[in-house]
Amino acid sequence: MEDTSRVLIIREDTFLKGEIRNGGRIEVFGYVEGDIAGDLLVVQPGGRCFGKVKVDAADVRGQLQGDIHVRQLINIRGTGEVTGNVKYGKLSMELGGVLSAEMRNIPPSISGDLDLSVDKGKAVRITPQDLSAIDPDDVAELLTFTVSQVRNGFVTLATDPARPVEVFTQADLEQGTVLFRHDGTDEPRASFAVVVADRAGATSGAAQTVNVAVRSHA
Repeated sequence: MEDTSRVLIIREDTFLKGEIRNGGRIEVFGYVEGDIAGDLLVVQPGGRCFGKVKVDAADVRGQLQGDIHVRQLINIRGTGEVTGNVKYGKLSMELGGVLSAEMRNIPPSISGDLDLSVDKGKAVRITPQDLSAIDPDDVAELLTFTVSQVRNGFVTLATDPARPVEVFTQADLEQGTVLFRHDGTDEPRASFAVVVADRAGATSGAAQTVNVAVRSHA
């Protein structure tokens, strides 16, 4: 019987950066970046795992990339893709599965709750908890957001808060210099959309909307 106390599940809407040590069964539906050590790593379809991995066995149905050491069996399913410096005891690979030593550029993803609140006519700082870029192979300065579809306000930087901007970086977010300024209209909501691109030009895909609730004080 499996020891459920040593089962770690990374859900679809979860982005985890850091270390996983002494894991039992590690099951990835979402995004993991960092050092991973455990008994069994399962990367589910749509799951993405990047970094230094050292496990007894692996079952890959999603994407696994990095410095990979599987002591026993690595099973790459038809939807699985494993790239990087890969060492293993035994290999099983279904038709459609990919095993490659060529490291590929990973497109960035957008994370965060994508929700803000601002006082009418005022500005609010956009934090990495509100909006962030996830990319294992590019530093924050090279992850660039493009703003579009702005409604009832504008995105700006703290260095020049009266001037709207159409681009900013993940580094700007981490430094706390990105703001949304409301335009003072009476509508209870504002919004803007963003796409993030990396150094190679790969993007997060379709623009995602950041919703802004407007607080009106009598």
